[in-house]
Amino acid sequence: MSELPELNFPPIRLRARRRRDQVEVWDDLRGIWLVLTPEEWVRRHLIACLVAHCGAPARRIVQEYAVALNGQPQRADVVVVDDAGAPLLLAECKAPAVKIDARVLDQAVRYNSVLGARYLVLTNGLTHRCYACSPERGYAALEHFPRL
Repeated sequence: MSELPELNFPPIRLRARRRRDQVEVWDDLRGIWLVLTPEEWVRRHLIACLVAHCGAPARRIVQEYAVALNGQPQRADVVVVDDAGAPLLLAECKAPAVKIDARVLDQAVRYNSVLGARYLVLTNGLTHRCYACSPERGYAALEHFPRL
């Protein structure tokens, strides 16, 4: 795991193991081992931040949330749902080497055109972009992660 960079998130503890030539991490939410890719490194940190600092109940976090976009199956990285199960926050996680730019925002906006979440979060673990979404005002940048 030493080749993975320190991220712009509070430190977290991960349960990890080496299997063959890969490092795997335990996903508490899904109860499975996952290959620790750079994107997964970011996702683990984001989920911990959403729970510990944003008030998201772990039971309301859905990973790889199915999005039918123009008849094609897509997957949003992380979605936090509200009490009724409707999307509240949609997050796209990228590897630290991937720049958070207009293409990443466009991807999240396309997914959100179907989901209708109130918040968008884009992160590569180093740079975070957060937005409040409303039909009247569109996507307004936030200075910090939203409280959920």
